[in-house]
Amino acid sequence: MATMAEKIFSWKLGRDVEPGEFVVAPVDISYFQDGTGPLGIRRFNEFSDNVADPRKVHFFIDHASPSPRKELSNDHRFIREFARRMGTYLHEYGEGISHQIMVEEFAKPGDIIVGADSHTCTLGALAAFATGVGSTDAAIAMSEGGLWFRIPESYRIEVSGELEKGVYSKDLILYIIGKLGADGATYKSAEFHGEAISKLSQEARFTISNMAIEMGAKVGLIPTDDETFRYLKSIRGDQEFLNVVPDEDASYEKTFYFDAKNIPPGVAAPHNVDNWKPIDEVAGTPINQVYIGTCTNGRIEDFRIAAQILKGRKKHRDVTLIIAPASKRVYIQAVTEGLIKIFIEAGGVVLPPGCGPCVGIHAGVPADNEVVLSTQNRNFKGRMGNPSAEIYLASPATAAASALKGVITDPREYL
Repeated sequence: MATMAEKIFSWKLGRDVEPGEFVVAPVDISYFQDGTGPLGIRRFNEFSDNVADPRKVHFFIDHASPSPRKELSNDHRFIREFARRMGTYLHEYGEGISHQIMVEEFAKPGDIIVGADSHTCTLGALAAFATGVGSTDAAIAMSEGGLWFRIPESYRIEVSGELEKGVYSKDLILYIIGKLGADGATYKSAEFHGEAISKLSQEARFTISNMAIEMGAKVGLIPTDDETFRYLKSIRGDQEFLNVVPDEDASYEKTFYFDAKNIPPGVAAPHNVDNWKPIDEVAGTPINQVYIGTCTNGRIEDFRIAAQILKGRKKHRDVTLIIAPASKRVYIQAVTEGLIKIFIEAGGVVLPPGCGPCVGIHAGVPADNEVVLSTQNRNFKGRMGNPSAEIYLASPATAAASALKGVITDPREYL
Protein backbone atom coordinates (compact mmCIF):
# COMPACT_ATOMS: atom_id res chain seq x y z
CA MET A 1 0.00 0.00 0.00
CA ALA A 2 3.00 2.30 -0.38
CA THR A 3 3.21 5.53 -2.35
CA MET A 4 6.47 6.28 -4.19
CA ALA A 5 7.94 8.27 -1.30
CA GLU A 6 7.03 5.60 1.24
CA LYS A 7 8.43 2.87 -0.99
CA ILE A 8 11.81 4.59 -1.43
CA PHE A 9 12.27 5.05 2.32
CA SER A 10 11.10 1.51 3.02
CA TRP A 11 13.74 0.16 0.64
CA LYS A 12 16.47 2.26 2.23
CA LEU A 13 15.53 1.35 5.80
CA GLY A 14 14.62 -2.27 5.19
CA ARG A 15 11.18 -1.89 6.78
CA ASP A 16 7.81 -0.31 6.12
CA VAL A 17 7.40 3.37 6.97
CA GLU A 18 4.31 5.45 7.72
CA PRO A 19 3.45 9.06 6.81
CA GLY A 20 4.34 11.41 9.64
CA GLU A 21 7.06 9.13 11.01
CA PHE A 22 10.49 10.59 11.73
CA VAL A 23 13.42 8.53 10.45
CA VAL A 24 17.16 8.77 9.95
CA ALA A 25 17.91 7.49 6.46
CA PRO A 26 21.05 7.08 4.34
CA VAL A 27 21.60 9.78 1.73
CA ASP A 28 22.93 8.81 -1.70
CA ILE A 29 23.99 12.33 -2.72
CA SER A 30 24.22 15.69 -0.99
CA TYR A 31 25.07 18.83 -2.90
CA PHE A 32 25.56 22.57 -2.58
CA GLN A 33 25.64 25.55 -4.93
CA ASP A 34 27.75 28.69 -4.60
CA GLY A 35 25.07 30.57 -2.69
CA THR A 36 24.58 27.90 -0.03
CA GLY A 37 27.97 26.19 -0.12
CA PRO A 38 29.97 28.68 1.98
CA LEU A 39 27.47 28.50 4.87
CA GLY A 40 27.31 24.72 4.58
CA ILE A 41 31.09 24.47 4.79
CA ARG A 42 31.26 26.78 7.81
CA ARG A 43 28.60 24.80 9.64
CA PHE A 44 30.35 21.53 8.72
CA ASN A 45 33.63 22.87 10.14
CA GLU A 46 31.90 23.49 13.48
CA PHE A 47 31.08 19.84 14.10
CA SER A 48 33.11 17.65 11.74
CA ASP A 49 36.53 17.08 10.23
CA ASN A 50 35.71 14.43 7.63
CA VAL A 51 33.25 13.86 4.84
CA ALA A 52 31.53 10.47 5.17
CA ASP A 53 31.96 9.63 1.47
CA PRO A 54 33.50 12.26 -0.83
CA ARG A 55 32.05 10.53 -3.90
CA LYS A 56 28.56 11.31 -2.63
CA VAL A 57 29.13 15.07 -2.21
CA HIS A 58 29.02 17.73 -4.93
CA PHE A 59 29.74 21.46 -5.02
CA PHE A 60 28.52 23.59 -7.94
CA ILE A 61 29.59 27.08 -8.92
CA ASP A 62 26.54 27.87 -11.03
CA HIS A 63 24.62 30.84 -9.65
CA ALA A 64 27.27 33.50 -10.25
CA SER A 65 29.21 31.86 -13.05
CA PRO A 66 31.61 33.55 -13.76
CA SER A 67 31.71 35.74 -10.66
CA PRO A 68 30.62 39.38 -11.09
CA ARG A 69 32.00 40.60 -7.73
CA LYS A 70 35.08 40.10 -5.58
CA GLU A 71 32.97 38.91 -2.62
CA LEU A 72 31.54 36.09 -4.70
CA SER A 73 34.98 35.31 -6.12
CA ASN A 74 36.21 34.85 -2.58
CA ASP A 75 33.29 32.53 -1.83
CA HIS A 76 34.13 30.51 -4.92
CA ARG A 77 37.74 30.16 -3.83
CA PHE A 78 36.54 29.06 -0.38
CA ILE A 79 34.40 26.33 -1.98
CA ARG A 80 37.20 25.19 -4.29
CA GLU A 81 39.70 24.88 -1.47
CA PHE A 82 37.31 22.86 0.70
CA ALA A 83 36.20 20.55 -2.12
CA ARG A 84 39.77 19.82 -3.16
CA ARG A 85 40.88 19.22 0.42
CA MET A 86 37.99 16.82 1.07
CA GLY A 87 38.12 15.16 -2.35
CA THR A 88 34.48 15.84 -3.22
CA TYR A 89 33.13 16.62 -6.68
CA LEU A 90 33.66 20.22 -7.79
CA HIS A 91 31.70 21.55 -10.77
CA GLU A 92 33.24 24.73 -12.13
CA TYR A 93 32.26 27.74 -14.24
CA GLY A 94 30.54 26.71 -17.45
CA GLU A 95 29.59 23.17 -16.44
CA GLY A 96 26.02 24.20 -15.78
CA ILE A 97 23.26 24.22 -13.19
CA SER A 98 23.48 21.72 -10.35
CA HIS A 99 20.07 20.12 -10.94
CA GLN A 100 20.65 19.66 -14.65
CA ILE A 101 24.05 18.04 -14.14
CA MET A 102 22.49 15.79 -11.51
CA VAL A 103 19.84 14.47 -13.92
CA GLU A 104 22.39 14.06 -16.70
CA GLU A 105 25.08 12.26 -14.74
CA PHE A 106 24.28 11.23 -11.18
CA ALA A 107 20.68 10.92 -9.96
CA LYS A 108 19.03 7.50 -10.17
CA PRO A 109 15.54 6.13 -9.53
CA GLY A 110 15.16 5.16 -5.88
CA ASP A 111 17.92 7.46 -4.62
CA ILE A 112 17.53 9.73 -1.60
CA ILE A 113 19.17 13.05 -2.49
CA VAL A 114 19.38 16.30 -0.58
CA GLY A 115 20.54 19.59 -1.99
CA ALA A 116 21.02 22.96 -0.33
CA ASP A 117 18.75 24.44 -2.98
CA SER A 118 14.97 24.26 -3.11
CA HIS A 119 14.80 23.10 -6.72
CA THR A 120 16.58 19.85 -5.93
CA CYS A 121 13.09 18.40 -6.39
CA THR A 122 13.78 18.48 -10.16
CA LEU A 123 15.34 15.04 -9.76
CA GLY A 124 11.98 13.60 -8.70
CA ALA A 125 11.17 13.21 -12.40
CA LEU A 126 13.70 10.34 -12.30
CA ALA A 127 11.81 8.87 -9.33
CA ALA A 128 14.49 9.94 -6.84
CA PHE A 129 13.36 11.24 -3.47
CA ALA A 130 15.19 14.54 -4.03
CA THR A 131 14.47 17.49 -1.80
CA GLY A 132 15.89 20.84 -0.85
CA VAL A 133 17.21 21.32 2.68
CA GLY A 134 19.03 24.04 4.59
CA SER A 135 22.79 24.36 4.45
CA THR A 136 23.15 22.93 7.98
CA ASP A 137 21.13 19.81 7.15
CA ALA A 138 23.09 19.32 3.93
CA ALA A 139 26.31 19.68 5.95
CA ILE A 140 25.10 16.98 8.36
CA ALA A 141 24.37 14.67 5.42
CA MET A 142 27.86 15.37 4.07
CA SER A 143 29.41 14.55 7.43
CA GLU A 144 27.29 11.58 8.48
CA GLY A 145 26.14 10.06 5.20
CA GLY A 146 22.55 10.26 6.37
CA LEU A 147 19.90 12.70 7.58
CA TRP A 148 16.63 12.90 9.48
CA PHE A 149 13.38 13.06 7.53
CA ARG A 150 9.72 13.22 8.30
CA ILE A 151 7.97 10.81 5.93
CA PRO A 152 5.59 13.08 4.00
CA GLU A 153 1.96 12.42 3.29
CA SER A 154 1.36 11.96 -0.43
CA TYR A 155 -0.87 13.80 -2.88
CA ARG A 156 -1.77 12.12 -6.16
CA ILE A 157 -2.10 14.54 -9.07
CA GLU A 158 -3.84 12.78 -11.95
CA VAL A 159 -3.72 14.43 -15.39
CA SER A 160 -5.81 12.77 -18.07
CA GLY A 161 -5.86 13.35 -21.81
CA GLU A 162 -3.12 15.02 -23.82
CA LEU A 163 -1.82 18.58 -24.02
CA GLU A 164 -3.08 20.54 -27.01
CA LYS A 165 -0.74 21.96 -29.66
CA GLY A 166 1.13 24.97 -28.31
CA VAL A 167 0.64 23.87 -24.69
CA TYR A 168 3.66 22.51 -22.84
CA SER A 169 4.61 21.03 -19.48
CA LYS A 170 5.38 24.53 -18.16
CA ASP A 171 1.81 25.57 -18.94
CA LEU A 172 0.57 22.44 -17.19
CA ILE A 173 2.49 22.93 -13.95
CA LEU A 174 1.71 26.66 -13.80
CA TYR A 175 -1.97 25.78 -14.18
CA ILE A 176 -1.79 23.15 -11.41
CA ILE A 177 0.00 25.54 -9.06
CA GLY A 178 -2.61 28.18 -9.84
CA LYS A 179 -5.35 25.78 -8.77
CA LEU A 180 -3.65 24.33 -5.67
CA GLY A 181 -1.94 27.53 -4.52
CA ALA A 182 1.64 28.32 -3.59
CA ASP A 183 1.16 26.56 -0.24
CA GLY A 184 -1.35 23.97 -1.41
CA ALA A 185 0.94 20.96 -0.95
CA THR A 186 3.23 22.07 1.86
CA TYR A 187 5.58 19.24 2.94
CA LYS A 188 3.66 16.72 0.84
CA SER A 189 5.05 14.23 -1.64
CA ALA A 190 3.40 15.30 -4.90
CA GLU A 191 3.08 12.32 -7.26
CA PHE A 192 2.18 13.06 -10.88
CA HIS A 193 0.24 10.40 -12.77
CA GLY A 194 -2.05 9.94 -15.74
CA GLU A 195 -2.01 9.70 -19.50
CA ALA A 196 -0.86 13.29 -20.01
CA ILE A 197 2.17 12.78 -17.76
CA SER A 198 3.12 9.48 -19.38
CA LYS A 199 3.05 11.13 -22.82
CA LEU A 200 5.53 13.82 -21.79
CA SER A 201 9.18 13.50 -22.73
CA GLN A 202 11.59 13.06 -19.85
CA GLU A 203 12.87 16.61 -20.33
CA ALA A 204 9.33 17.95 -20.08
CA ARG A 205 8.84 15.93 -16.88
CA PHE A 206 11.81 17.67 -15.27
CA THR A 207 9.90 20.95 -15.61
CA ILE A 208 6.96 19.44 -13.69
CA SER A 209 9.07 18.14 -10.79
CA ASN A 210 11.21 21.28 -10.73
CA MET A 211 8.20 23.40 -9.79
CA ALA A 212 6.70 21.04 -7.20
CA ILE A 213 8.31 23.22 -4.53
CA GLU A 214 6.35 26.20 -5.88
CA MET A 215 3.21 24.69 -4.34
CA GLY A 216 5.10 23.84 -1.17
CA ALA A 217 5.75 20.16 -1.89
CA LYS A 218 8.66 18.37 -0.24
CA VAL A 219 9.25 16.36 -3.39
CA GLY A 220 7.70 15.99 -6.88
CA LEU A 221 7.77 12.36 -8.00
CA ILE A 222 6.95 10.83 -11.38
CA PRO A 223 6.88 7.02 -11.79
CA THR A 224 9.52 5.38 -13.92
CA ASP A 225 8.45 3.98 -17.29
CA ASP A 226 9.89 3.25 -20.73
CA GLU A 227 10.53 6.95 -21.33
CA THR A 228 12.53 7.23 -18.09
CA PHE A 229 14.74 4.30 -19.02
CA ARG A 230 15.12 5.48 -22.62
CA TYR A 231 16.38 8.83 -21.37
CA LEU A 232 18.78 7.28 -18.87
CA LYS A 233 20.15 4.88 -21.46
CA SER A 234 20.66 7.72 -23.96
CA ILE A 235 22.92 9.64 -21.58
CA ARG A 236 24.35 6.93 -19.27
CA GLY A 237 24.59 3.90 -21.53
CA ASP A 238 23.50 0.40 -20.56
CA GLN A 239 22.96 0.35 -16.81
CA GLU A 240 20.35 -1.26 -14.63
CA PHE A 241 17.96 1.10 -12.87
CA LEU A 242 15.20 0.51 -10.34
CA ASN A 243 11.59 0.62 -11.45
CA VAL A 244 9.91 2.95 -8.97
CA VAL A 245 6.11 3.02 -9.08
CA PRO A 246 3.51 3.17 -6.31
CA ASP A 247 1.56 0.13 -5.22
CA GLU A 248 -1.80 -0.16 -6.96
CA ASP A 249 -3.57 0.18 -3.61
CA ALA A 250 -1.37 3.02 -2.35
CA SER A 251 -3.13 5.36 0.05
CA TYR A 252 -3.05 9.10 -0.70
CA GLU A 253 -4.08 11.93 1.59
CA LYS A 254 -5.68 13.74 -1.37
CA THR A 255 -6.14 13.15 -5.08
CA PHE A 256 -6.54 15.96 -7.63
CA TYR A 257 -7.85 15.47 -11.17
CA PHE A 258 -7.06 17.59 -14.22
CA ASP A 259 -7.91 17.20 -17.90
CA ALA A 260 -4.98 18.26 -20.10
CA LYS A 261 -7.16 19.18 -23.05
CA ASN A 262 -8.77 21.94 -21.00
CA ILE A 263 -5.47 23.68 -20.24
CA PRO A 264 -4.45 26.59 -22.51
CA PRO A 265 -1.10 28.35 -22.70
CA GLY A 266 -0.79 30.51 -19.62
CA VAL A 267 1.48 32.59 -17.44
CA ALA A 268 2.13 33.25 -13.78
CA ALA A 269 1.60 36.98 -13.47
CA PRO A 270 3.45 39.21 -10.98
CA HIS A 271 4.23 38.76 -8.17
CA ASN A 272 3.21 35.23 -7.22
CA VAL A 273 3.79 31.92 -8.91
CA ASP A 274 0.18 30.87 -8.28
CA ASN A 275 -1.19 34.01 -9.97
CA TRP A 276 -2.09 31.99 -13.06
CA LYS A 277 -3.68 33.70 -16.07
CA PRO A 278 -4.71 32.17 -19.41
CA ILE A 279 -2.78 33.66 -22.29
CA ASP A 280 -5.78 35.52 -23.71
CA GLU A 281 -6.10 37.57 -20.49
CA VAL A 282 -2.54 38.91 -20.67
CA ALA A 283 -1.85 38.92 -24.41
CA GLY A 284 -0.70 42.34 -25.54
CA THR A 285 1.08 43.24 -22.30
CA PRO A 286 4.29 45.10 -23.28
CA ILE A 287 7.56 43.49 -22.20
CA ASN A 288 11.18 44.64 -22.05
CA GLN A 289 13.11 41.42 -21.54
CA VAL A 290 12.72 37.73 -22.38
CA TYR A 291 14.79 35.08 -20.66
CA ILE A 292 14.90 31.48 -21.90
CA GLY A 293 16.88 29.14 -19.66
CA THR A 294 17.22 28.11 -15.97
CA CYS A 295 16.88 24.72 -14.27
CA THR A 296 13.20 24.82 -15.25
CA ASN A 297 13.45 25.31 -19.01
CA GLY A 298 17.07 25.45 -20.13
CA ARG A 299 17.24 22.01 -21.73
CA ILE A 300 17.73 21.05 -25.37
CA GLU A 301 14.03 20.34 -25.92
CA ASP A 302 13.19 23.83 -24.65
CA PHE A 303 15.70 25.37 -27.04
CA ARG A 304 14.31 23.39 -29.97
CA ILE A 305 10.84 24.70 -29.18
CA ALA A 306 12.06 28.30 -28.97
CA ALA A 307 14.21 27.99 -32.10
CA GLN A 308 11.25 26.68 -34.10
CA ILE A 309 9.51 30.01 -33.47
CA LEU A 310 12.56 32.29 -33.73
CA LYS A 311 14.11 30.77 -36.85
CA GLY A 312 14.36 33.29 -39.68
CA ARG A 313 12.83 36.05 -37.56
CA LYS A 314 14.13 38.99 -35.52
CA LYS A 315 13.27 39.89 -31.96
CA HIS A 316 11.36 43.11 -31.35
CA ARG A 317 13.72 46.09 -31.18
CA ASP A 318 12.57 47.03 -27.68
CA VAL A 319 13.13 43.56 -26.20
CA THR A 320 16.33 42.16 -24.71
CA LEU A 321 16.44 38.44 -25.47
CA ILE A 322 18.71 36.36 -23.21
CA ILE A 323 19.43 32.65 -23.63
CA ALA A 324 21.28 30.47 -21.08
CA PRO A 325 21.81 26.70 -21.51
CA ALA A 326 21.32 24.66 -18.36
CA SER A 327 24.52 22.66 -18.88
CA LYS A 328 27.59 22.29 -21.04
CA ARG A 329 26.01 19.22 -22.63
CA VAL A 330 22.96 21.27 -23.63
CA TYR A 331 25.17 24.09 -24.94
CA ILE A 332 27.26 21.79 -27.13
CA GLN A 333 24.16 20.06 -28.49
CA ALA A 334 22.50 23.41 -29.21
CA VAL A 335 25.61 24.51 -31.11
CA THR A 336 25.73 21.22 -33.04
CA GLU A 337 22.07 21.49 -34.04
CA GLY A 338 22.42 25.13 -35.13
CA LEU A 339 20.10 26.43 -32.43
CA ILE A 340 22.61 28.92 -31.02
CA LYS A 341 23.04 30.37 -34.50
CA ILE A 342 19.26 30.83 -34.74
CA PHE A 343 19.17 32.63 -31.39
CA ILE A 344 22.05 34.95 -32.26
CA GLU A 345 20.65 35.76 -35.69
CA ALA A 346 17.31 36.55 -34.05
CA GLY A 347 19.12 39.15 -31.92
CA GLY A 348 19.54 37.09 -28.77
CA VAL A 349 22.45 37.12 -26.33
CA VAL A 350 23.74 33.68 -25.29
CA LEU A 351 25.21 33.31 -21.79
CA PRO A 352 27.50 30.57 -20.43
CA PRO A 353 25.74 27.55 -18.90
CA GLY A 354 24.43 28.45 -15.46
CA CYS A 355 21.64 30.16 -13.59
CA GLY A 356 22.17 33.51 -15.27
CA PRO A 357 19.60 36.26 -14.58
CA CYS A 358 17.21 33.99 -12.64
CA VAL A 359 18.50 34.90 -9.19
CA GLY A 360 19.36 38.51 -9.95
CA ILE A 361 23.08 38.33 -9.19
CA HIS A 362 24.33 39.30 -12.63
CA ALA A 363 23.76 39.00 -16.38
CA GLY A 364 20.31 40.40 -17.01
CA VAL A 365 19.10 42.43 -14.02
CA PRO A 366 16.11 44.45 -15.31
CA ALA A 367 15.84 48.25 -15.02
CA ASP A 368 13.28 50.00 -12.85
CA ASN A 369 9.69 49.25 -13.86
CA GLU A 370 10.72 46.89 -16.66
CA VAL A 371 8.61 43.83 -17.45
CA VAL A 372 10.32 40.47 -17.90
CA LEU A 373 8.87 37.31 -19.43
CA SER A 374 10.94 34.38 -18.21
CA THR A 375 10.96 30.58 -18.33
CA GLN A 376 12.20 30.39 -14.73
CA ASN A 377 10.26 29.17 -11.70
CA ARG A 378 9.80 32.21 -9.42
CA ASN A 379 8.50 35.73 -9.92
CA PHE A 380 8.37 37.35 -6.49
CA LYS A 381 9.49 40.97 -6.19
CA GLY A 382 13.24 41.32 -6.54
CA ARG A 383 13.81 37.76 -7.77
CA MET A 384 15.82 39.00 -10.75
CA GLY A 385 17.61 41.72 -8.79
CA ASN A 386 15.21 44.66 -9.00
CA PRO A 387 12.15 44.90 -6.73
CA SER A 388 10.52 47.48 -9.00
CA ALA A 389 10.52 45.13 -12.01
CA GLU A 390 7.70 42.72 -12.88
CA ILE A 391 8.24 39.07 -13.85
CA TYR A 392 5.84 36.86 -15.80
CA LEU A 393 6.57 33.12 -15.99
CA ALA A 394 5.82 31.18 -19.17
CA SER A 395 6.87 28.35 -21.46
CA PRO A 396 9.78 28.65 -23.92
CA ALA A 397 7.25 28.85 -26.75
CA THR A 398 5.39 31.76 -25.19
CA ALA A 399 8.72 33.43 -24.39
CA ALA A 400 9.97 33.12 -27.95
CA ALA A 401 6.74 34.35 -29.52
CA SER A 402 6.61 37.29 -27.13
CA ALA A 403 10.22 38.24 -27.92
CA LEU A 404 9.21 38.65 -31.56
CA LYS A 405 6.24 40.93 -30.96
CA GLY A 406 7.39 42.87 -27.91
CA VAL A 407 4.21 41.96 -26.03
CA ILE A 408 2.99 38.78 -24.34
CA THR A 409 1.89 36.61 -27.24
CA ASP A 410 0.03 33.34 -27.71
CA PRO A 411 2.64 30.94 -29.16
CA ARG A 412 0.00 29.20 -31.25
CA GLU A 413 0.22 32.15 -33.64
CA TYR A 414 3.60 30.81 -34.74
CA LEU A 415 3.01 27.05 -34.62
